[in-house]
Amino acid sequence: MKQEDWISKDTEVVWHPFTQLHGKAAPLMVTKAEGLYLHTDDGRKIMDAISSWWVNLHGHGHPHIAQAVAHQARELEHVIFAGFTHAPAIDLAEKVLSLLPGNQSKVFYSDNGSTAVEVGLKMAFQYHYNQNTDRKKVIAFHGAYHGDTFGSMSIGDRGPFSAPFAPFLFDVEFLDFPDGNNDEAILQHFQKLCDTEEVAAFVFEPLVLGSAGMKIYAAATLDRMIAYAQGKGTLCIADEVFTGFGRTGKNFACDYLEHQPDIFALSKGLTGGTMALGLTTCTEKIIDAYRSSDIMKTFFHGHSFTANPIACAASIASYELFIREECQAAIQRIARQQASFCQTVQQHPKVRMARCLGTIMAFDIATEEDTSYVNEVRHKLYPYFLERNILLRPLGNTIYVLPPYIITEEELQQVYTVILEMLKEV
Repeated sequence: MKQEDWISKDTEVVWHPFTQLHGKAAPLMVTKAEGLYLHTDDGRKIMDAISSWWVNLHGHGHPHIAQAVAHQARELEHVIFAGFTHAPAIDLAEKVLSLLPGNQSKVFYSDNGSTAVEVGLKMAFQYHYNQNTDRKKVIAFHGAYHGDTFGSMSIGDRGPFSAPFAPFLFDVEFLDFPDGNNDEAILQHFQKLCDTEEVAAFVFEPLVLGSAGMKIYAAATLDRMIAYAQGKGTLCIADEVFTGFGRTGKNFACDYLEHQPDIFALSKGLTGGTMALGLTTCTEKIIDAYRSSDIMKTFFHGHSFTANPIACAASIASYELFIREECQAAIQRIARQQASFCQTVQQHPKVRMARCLGTIMAFDIATEEDTSYVNEVRHKLYPYFLERNILLRPLGNTIYVLPPYIITEEELQQVYTVILEMLKEV
């Protein structure tokens, strides 16, 4: 079938995410992906410089992951995970726990990042419920993004995306983003909330608020918040869906901290970007609140595709690639190159707030409009990069580079060159 025929059918039957249904350019038809590149049916090779929404760690079509998926599909494609188990789920749980801080005890599987966070919230609420403690409040950061299910929306930014659903979201105590100038004031506000002993959970994206525009804040501030919250009986939930598996230069963003969260939510890079899988981990203290002969203290939560064996096999293969010396060296190489370009671009008059952490590099284009996802400059930037065969998907006027770990020094420099050309032209 010709490209125009496929695109015509797509327009008729498919509803794409975060996409207006009127007046937008037709989507590009991808026929194959290999390494860093997306191949379209008109012969283009597009450099995936954002890891396809931050999920792809090792490049597209990695043979090690593909082989693991094919083998598992022949052995056991799926089985109900209530009352049954299988080796890939057990093996993956052990491997993930080996990377996480030592306070994490068990793994609960789900389908994606939103549900991983949702599980963490429900885990925390029921932890207090099972102990007959009346804690219903949640603390989160303004501008945060934790997913699109109702619980994860409730603790996320109250803006254009969630406006139609505002009447249905539960109340949350939101803190301003700690920008380095207001940290002490935020800490005082946070401590007052925790002192009420009504707060069930503090939920946060550790060190980087991704969808808010790659906003980076101090590990020392978060450390103090976690320590204080835990001292007051508040559970701390780290949404490492984006920051996990090396994105910040360490295995997890929380590896920069001394005080560790009670709950972790993981997804995105978990399968190396191959398919959907989420998981939530927690401490033994939380598990103890569920160990009871009382059936009403059971965690009644599950998904049809919980611990899908093929997704678990892909995740194990991704883990095996991730812990290799060459992958860890690539992460550090990318981090150094990103830091160097960050210093370079900071000097440009059209740039403000260049920032980086590990493999994440971002900066804002100076515009008259406030920084936000709907900033109009984004509608010029996105097609500009695509026309030059580079996938960069700006968050409003925030441009960020977040490549898979297989990108070469020369390929990353090509991305920088196009960015510098854009700053001259746009």
